Amino acid sequence: MRTLIFFRNFFLFFLIINIKVFAQDNFLEQLMVKSGKFEEILSKKDTYEVQILYTQIDRDRKNKPKFTSFQYGLDKNRYFYPASTVKFPSAVLALEKINQLNISNLTKESKMITGSEFKKHTSVLSDSTSEELYPSVAHYIKKILLVSDNDAYNRLYEFLGQDELNNGMKKRGIENSQIFHRLSVGMNLEENKRTNPIKFYKNNQIVYEQPMINSSGKYASELPILKGKGFYKGDTLINKPFDFYDKNDFPIEDQQAFLKRVLFPESYKKSKRFDLTKSDYEFLYQFMSQYPSETNFPKYDTTENYQSFCKFLIFGDSKNPIPKNIRIFNKVGDAYGFLIDNAYVVDFDNNVEFLVTAVISCNSDGIFNDDKYDYDSIGFPFFANLGKEIYQQELKRIKKNKPDLSKFKLKYEVRK
Repeated sequence: MRTLIFFRNFFLFFLIINIKVFAQDNFLEQLMVKSGKFEEILSKKDTYEVQILYTQIDRDRKNKPKFTSFQYGLDKNRYFYPASTVKFPSAVLALEKINQLNISNLTKESKMITGSEFKKHTSVLSDSTSEELYPSVAHYIKKILLVSDNDAYNRLYEFLGQDELNNGMKKRGIENSQIFHRLSVGMNLEENKRTNPIKFYKNNQIVYEQPMINSSGKYASELPILKGKGFYKGDTLINKPFDFYDKNDFPIEDQQAFLKRVLFPESYKKSKRFDLTKSDYEFLYQFMSQYPSETNFPKYDTTENYQSFCKFLIFGDSKNPIPKNIRIFNKVGDAYGFLIDNAYVVDFDNNVEFLVTAVISCNSDGIFNDDKYDYDSIGFPFFANLGKEIYQQELKRIKKNKPDLSKFKLKYEVRK
């Protein structure tokens, strides 16, 4: 009799656990269904290829975060083009490289001169947008995080090289990603292996010199990664799927894992943290959340670079100012019809914090390189609605301990 009772109770316990897991697995879908704002997305899953990873954060009495994640459509084997989201790892690992070189007078603010030595290499000798009128790792990172500047990313990619960039990610457990090409310069696999020579200066004296690096790694996919039904090559339509085999890969889970390691390094053992200083972290947090309208160098045209320009979640469908109590620490991407946001959202007034990393394909006609993508009609409204629905859930969610978010309350520039 006791045996029967035990097995009955065990079965009920097992059933309850599985019901909870099932409910968690469907939380985001239920949220989208209930809102009534995602009917088009939900009815055409194969067209929009949505993947979402939403993570709740609860703090203990010592303010240590605990993470609980919910997913929709998550599949690390379903490829999407990560676009500008690859710029975030380049920024973090460039700061780390400066620290690990440990050379006197070499800092993120050091004058950085890029030369040219191989096919399609271009040099950089000055930068009129910086206060000092010369390029630096710090200034490139500002450009990346503020407005997602392609050239700034390319220069940090060249500083790191393919092997150092990818090994730096794998060392932290970011296992399924490969970043191995520059953006918007039309280089092939062989050309992207070779980085430009670089020199760093202090008062016109060279403090560090890096020759051209030729990567030894193999990063392109050995198998085709076919998407869509056609693509343009110049003015010619090719009626075959587009092959992404030679393109960067940065899955949703890896993106959020990377972001968490930057925002919450204390949650990871030392071997999985980045080699960054307290000022490095503060620098990253500032420009991940600062607006172009709060920045003097570079001084951006705020009619084009408005506050939500690189903030898709909650505010991506509007050019109106973002409420002062909310800050979003993130990196977005958009290319080939894919829209991505990898974000940490904070509401200081209401003690709200959460993580969302998501992608949607806005290419309903299945044709690539035609500049006919559904960003405005599908993509931006999707991110805005998704962010608003999750934010409203977070406002209602009861937390045992009030989070101390002072770490993320930063001083921003006053526009001159």
